[in-house]
Amino acid sequence: MRKLTDHIVEGDSANHQLTIEVRDNPGSGGACHEYSIGMYAKFDAGVKAPIAKLQEVEVLPDGSITGELCRISFQNGPIKEAGVNGITGEALMAIQIDRLGSFQAGPYACRENAVALTKLEESLMWLQKRTRARLARGVEGTHEK
Repeated sequence: MRKLTDHIVEGDSANHQLTIEVRDNPGSGGACHEYSIGMYAKFDAGVKAPIAKLQEVEVLPDGSITGELCRISFQNGPIKEAGVNGITGEALMAIQIDRLGSFQAGPYACRENAVALTKLEESLMWLQKRTRARLARGVEGTHEK
């Protein structure tokens, strides 16, 4: 398994407690499809671990715990051939767009959230543009270019 660390910010960020593992090898399109998000926490650091949400919990010798919070399974193969078997990147972006939009409508609005929200909306627009072009060419849901 390969670990991802791009979500971690130097310093005492809560993101240090989250681990991301790529659980499979790239498929025919070059991308992986299975990801696991886990958690690492020390009880003596005052961290309240959501033990009820953790799967495959392990207590380490130093008293800290580790376990899986959730798995993310992306669509693996063209829908016309494999059926719907996972989420799309667009669905994941839509969730984050909703969350950032909610923060912007609440007490945590800030310039950084606004810029991130704009970039996510733009990214989603480009992916939807790609899908519309594939639909127009009659190749959406297939391995054809």
